Amino acid sequence: MQIGRGRGTPIPSMPVMSAPARRGEYGVDAPYVPAYMALGALALLLTAALSAALEWSAWSFFLSGALYLVASIALYLYASRVGKFAIWSEILDQLRLRGDERVLDLGCGRGAVLLLAAQRVPRGGAVGIDLWKTADQSGNSEDATLRNAALEGVRDRIELRTADMRALPFADGEFDVVLSSLAIHNITDAAGRLTAIDEAVRVLGPDGRIAIADIAATDAYAERLRRAGCVDVSVRSLGWRAWYGGPWVAGRLVRAKKPAR
Repeated sequence: MQIGRGRGTPIPSMPVMSAPARRGEYGVDAPYVPAYMALGALALLLTAALSAALEWSAWSFFLSGALYLVASIALYLYASRVGKFAIWSEILDQLRLRGDERVLDLGCGRGAVLLLAAQRVPRGGAVGIDLWKTADQSGNSEDATLRNAALEGVRDRIELRTADMRALPFADGEFDVVLSSLAIHNITDAAGRLTAIDEAVRVLGPDGRIAIADIAATDAYAERLRRAGCVDVSVRSLGWRAWYGGPWVAGRLVRAKKPAR
């Protein structure tokens, strides 16, 4: 399916959109993380109960640890299920899209960011690439993303590819906007992550913009973007709504622009 791209006669910017209620089901990011925290909390609760029964003074320490993990799980699930949608709605609004852009989402998963972007480009289109690993997102699959796209009313605006972000199957300058949310850090080696940044810049057209949200290596992404010739490079915190368990695992946003030729 060929979907449009945003070159040609200038078109007024799209109006700012609020974060709409989601109709699809988007799973949980890295579901093994809250699962492990839940097991830890259960173990600490059992230890606290046993310690109290044996009249050990350490029971309160174990109980505090369990409550700490429960609070971390709540923050994690909020960030994954609620916070990221509000954050990305704001990020996309700040891009002031015209509505005819061609957008690429690196590591789209079940479409949380991809479909928010598609809703803002009624005369353009959004392409999502992923390797569809369920360790990265619960229930992650191409079929799940297509179902969500239909539920959100943007099935005709999206295209999905199974692809590695280190070797994108697209031509140079093919996109107007490149996005990524909590995906590039899943590449385990630093060189591979920087290759993904290089590929993002390669497929971005003149005056194109990049927005990457991640929980690690964001300063390295920003430096790579500068070395690739991008301008207006910035890194900022995404605040408590992107705390994946607490402020020690906090999301940050990297933004940049590719200069016009």
